[in-house]
Amino acid sequence: MKREDLTEKILDIKRGKGWSWKHITDAIGGVSPVLVVGALLGQQKLVKPLASKAAALFGLSEAEERMLNEVPHRGTPMPPTDPLIYRFYELVMVNGPAWKALVEEEFGDGIMSAIDFDMQIERLPNPKGDRVKITMSGKFLPYKYYGNEQGILDYGLKEA
Repeated sequence: MKREDLTEKILDIKRGKGWSWKHITDAIGGVSPVLVVGALLGQQKLVKPLASKAAALFGLSEAEERMLNEVPHRGTPMPPTDPLIYRFYELVMVNGPAWKALVEEEFGDGIMSAIDFDMQIERLPNPKGDRVKITMSGKFLPYKYYGNEQGILDYGLKEA
């Protein structure tokens, strides 16, 4: 079985039982719902206790449970073709340079981790149409400067 086959099996069971992602993530628990859903869609791995809970919930075999605990091949083709995913890509392409400038001004020369990272998704009621609120929080990782002489910063932290 390939990982894509397991994802389809999980989605078939979800669909057949009429489960919501909230029902599934509440039953599995342990980490962020974004991480659990990502793992069930094949983009993350579940630690063994959570893979066991997911396997029990979905009635998966031992081999399928182990597959949920394997590090997956992550990512999707670029640019994405799904309209909702494409809008995230568009947000980065249009706003990315401004986000980069603002992060660098505040923190220095580095990146925001997508590994040491958290995200929350909320619905904000609005009379003109509900809004999606996404909060992302990633650890700042300054670039390391190599071959620097004494008195030169080791890392790209914001300079006073």
